[in-house]
Amino acid sequence: MPVLDNLTTLIRKARALHDAPHPNGPVLNIEALKATPKLTLPVKPSSEEEDLHHALFESGLYLARQDAWATLGERIRAADAARAMTPGGVPEAEILAEGARADAITAATRAVNAGDELGAVSIMNDMHLVLDETPGDHGVAYVVAMAHIDIGWAWRGEGWRQDIPAAHRAAFFRHFKSASDLIDRFDAFELDSPMLAAARCALLAAETRPRTRASDDYEDLIDLAPCMAKYMRALGNHMLPRWFGSYERLDHEARRTMERTADVWGRGGYSWTYLDALLVDDEAFALLDADLFCAGLRDILSRQTDQHTANVLAAYTGTALEPEGVNVEARARIADCFDWIVTDHLREVHPRVWYAAKGVWATRLDDQDRLTKGRQRASTALDRHARGLPPVTAPAARDTSGS
Repeated sequence: MPVLDNLTTLIRKARALHDAPHPNGPVLNIEALKATPKLTLPVKPSSEEEDLHHALFESGLYLARQDAWATLGERIRAADAARAMTPGGVPEAEILAEGARADAITAATRAVNAGDELGAVSIMNDMHLVLDETPGDHGVAYVVAMAHIDIGWAWRGEGWRQDIPAAHRAAFFRHFKSASDLIDRFDAFELDSPMLAAARCALLAAETRPRTRASDDYEDLIDLAPCMAKYMRALGNHMLPRWFGSYERLDHEARRTMERTADVWGRGGYSWTYLDALLVDDEAFALLDADLFCAGLRDILSRQTDQHTANVLAAYTGTALEPEGVNVEARARIADCFDWIVTDHLREVHPRVWYAAKGVWATRLDDQDRLTKGRQRASTALDRHARGLPPVTAPAARDTSGS
């Protein structure tokens, strides 16, 4: 099939784009004040991870625009069954589906912002027609279900429940109910489908008693795809009190996940589960075992050796966490990991990762601004590393004799 062959070639080219060195590309030159060698790291304005993500997204978008839904469903199901991931661990099936629904989400979001519920419904009615063309295809059903979830969140917004207009909340629940009806047609375990299990976890936000089933739903998901760190990170976030758990449940699930995924990640499951929770909730540090968390980071980087992951964890330990707050000692221990991550694992700088390290993607900055700010943030942190200074997240003075 020529279209499919061309798309496959595009993705292969994206994977290979950064295999060759870039001698004329930008670099960060960090020279210590002491008599130490210069640390030179190439800056990749577009990384292998980002290029492959873009190629997959565009593939899904292209096939949807060509109404090639049977081909699209087949590709999504194949990627899901193979547990195909980007180098940084993002499921390829989910990226293809994101591209496939992009046009519908853009149009529906405009309708939502205009308060036009009938317009949003009409767009989704058109999407449902593709289900008639591909009966029984859980790849296509997943695309439509996730479109409902995205539009539901567009209606709800990010405010507190009591601040959301009643009509918007009703639209949120209607879209989530439509998504749930679609997902309920399929059994994630019978179909060996992590993406269906992930959709079930995404639907927890509209459940009447999500706390009673959140742990079980995420256990099913992670058992289906223990290699995909994205799902452990989502589990940790959803175990926070603001969602479906408590700090005790967060720590319990982090330890339980570590034990269940030890053959894949060693102690890394503990770190993955805590990673995003620590970033968004200061109180999540209260029960953290910092030694176990840091050991988990070592296990992660010994197993997932791509530069995207190295950049994510370098930016996280070097810039993302506040130095003061609950459990200062644990924060300092995590900040200390920056040194060995840079020395042992970081070989190139991905500015977008450093820009996004503190969760600030939702801004009006254009991409060039993000690249510039990300490069500046990396340069500052790496300069301190070369000078033998603690990272910017570390307290100004602390006893490191036991480190």
